[in-house]
Amino acid sequence: MDLCDLGARPSLGDIPRNMHAFVVRQDRFGAPKDAWRREVIPTPDIGPRDVLIYVMATGINYNNVWAALGFPVDVIADRQKKGEPEDFHAGGSDCSGIVWAVGTDVTDVAIGDEVVVHSGWWEPEDPWVLSGKDPMLAPSTRIWGYQTNYGSYCQFARAQSHQCQQKPGHLTWEQAACYMLCASTAYRMLMGWPPHCVEAGDVVLVWGAAGGLGSMALQIAAAKGAKPVAVISDEDKRQYCLDHGAVGAINRNDFDHWGPMPSTASKEWRDWSKGARAFGKAIWDCVGERKSPRIVFEHPGEATLPTSDFVCDTGGMVVICAGTSGYDVTMDLRYHWMMQKRFQGSHLSNDEQAAKVNQMIIDKAIDPCLSGTYGFDEIGHAHQLMHDNKHPFGNMACLVNAPEPGQGASGK
Repeated sequence: MDLCDLGARPSLGDIPRNMHAFVVRQDRFGAPKDAWRREVIPTPDIGPRDVLIYVMATGINYNNVWAALGFPVDVIADRQKKGEPEDFHAGGSDCSGIVWAVGTDVTDVAIGDEVVVHSGWWEPEDPWVLSGKDPMLAPSTRIWGYQTNYGSYCQFARAQSHQCQQKPGHLTWEQAACYMLCASTAYRMLMGWPPHCVEAGDVVLVWGAAGGLGSMALQIAAAKGAKPVAVISDEDKRQYCLDHGAVGAINRNDFDHWGPMPSTASKEWRDWSKGARAFGKAIWDCVGERKSPRIVFEHPGEATLPTSDFVCDTGGMVVICAGTSGYDVTMDLRYHWMMQKRFQGSHLSNDEQAAKVNQMIIDKAIDPCLSGTYGFDEIGHAHQLMHDNKHPFGNMACLVNAPEPGQGASGK
């Protein structure tokens, strides 16, 4: 068989030589709506520990906005330096689907299994991994579907078998496709850095709380008995955050001290400090007591990190997974070392953490927060919405082989 239409499911295990995919090429780096285009490409071969997934739906995340832009990394050139031949990027880091083929050494999943896929990828023979240490700290670790090819924007996606988790039976294909990258990243940030794991009664400050990552963090913190405080940029987002576990919400536009922190010797610093203290008081007002965040859930970076570290409680932790407002950071270190705070970087999740947060979804302790579903040919459009910050609250998904929204909850 050379090619089959999307949704025209071949016999289980039959693999067409070619497949439909959305790809980026270097000569069209730029606006996501133009960079992402549908093409027919060869269906990839799989290695001994790989699986091929018949993709039912895919999630949309910011990694592949960057891939479209070719910034801050040209992912195609980066892979070619490692010896990979493809001159395209077939992306996508979130997936729901059916295991269609397995490598010769795969024992943990079987053909026909309905799965979701987490995005932690690493070389199976990496000495760090073989030693039993956290694979996410291994030198070979990559983001599946961003730093690897043949991700979830493909009719058939290639992944490693350990990335597969059970699809929650109560979710549709698109609901199941949208959450894993954000949920597993948020879980590692909040539960992966002992002793700074969320505990009952903790105040947790969550930036970008109405987004895909933030909405997962709110729910995880609330499920653990904590008191998450949401930071929002629009009053329309307030109720959404309250509905997803926040004890209160702060509109960052009520403050004007954002950006790099001025020199501590300047008059401007005193003005900055006044704004940061007012922001801290707003947290107390949300919580109903003078209790500062034990954990600050960060990802904007440059514009907000000086305040995040300032308001973090004594002995608390600021944990960060991105720098969406910039990478150059200023902080008043006096408040950092004297109050013995922790500044922790975090990235994706390992298998154990992905399994734990997936179980929270299966147990209905947290919701995938699917807010928008689009067709396969709208993949570029969905990325453009995200690039322009016009995407709906929570998470987005695009159908791939699932022909209609709403299927999958009964195993269709």
